[in-house]
Amino acid sequence: MNLQVELLEQNSVQYFKVVGEIDAFTAPVLRERLAAVENVQGLKAELDLSEVDYMDSTGLGVFVGFYKAVSANGGHVKITGLNKRLARLFEITGLNEIIDIEQKESEDNNATL
Repeated sequence: MNLQVELLEQNSVQYFKVVGEIDAFTAPVLRERLAAVENVQGLKAELDLSEVDYMDSTGLGVFVGFYKAVSANGGHVKITGLNKRLARLFEITGLNEIIDIEQKESEDNNATL
């Protein structure tokens, strides 16, 4: 499956809508799109993952790298729309304690890790 990353800027916030699967094959696309803005001073970024149904450790690595770059430049990263399985992936790795994650109430338990 392909990965789509749409960017919308509104009220000085960069909103990324990510659709598809994030794995070793598609992660470079996501990394490239995020890298285009990660060095902006004071960047406020929100990543909507509500239409991501699969993510592996490569995807986590992309988010960690983006978070580090944005934080180093005084910015803020927020991840929204995680289904229960993706939320669990962030919990298992402890990233939910570092990255601002807004949990949605979802009945989608079928996304795979």
